[in-house]
Amino acid sequence: MGKTVSNLLAAKGTDVSSIDADASVYEALQLMAEKDLGALVVLEDGELAGIVSERDYARKVILLDRGSRETKIGEIMTRDLISVTPTHTVVECMELMTQHHIRHLPVIVDGALGGIVSIGDVVKGVIGEQEALIIQLEQYITS
Repeated sequence: MGKTVSNLLAAKGTDVSSIDADASVYEALQLMAEKDLGALVVLEDGELAGIVSERDYARKVILLDRGSRETKIGEIMTRDLISVTPTHTVVECMELMTQHHIRHLPVIVDGALGGIVSIGDVVKGVIGEQEALIIQLEQYITS
């Protein structure tokens, strides 16, 4: 079956950086820079409401000549989230990311946010699977 989201989260952890929808875009950019992230989960009343990324900033603030200190995250975030569960495979994640042109997938566990996987996490997972397969094939050939 291959690596799953559960395997990815076990390796990277389940910590998720988030920001409130009422925060300014500037605050989000500061947090992303501090934590070296490309996206943040957005909360409204403590609940998962969306995701905001550097792409959202570029396309919905800079290109529209809006101010990052005045614009609220809730105005630019992506609300229609594509999410996965811990049982999704890395291949399924890659397919979703490719199909929907996204780089981050919230992981939902028992109806709540349980982590997030990025395209980088998924690529590492696929590479790990391929390396394991190569080792198995080499062992088969030499035995």
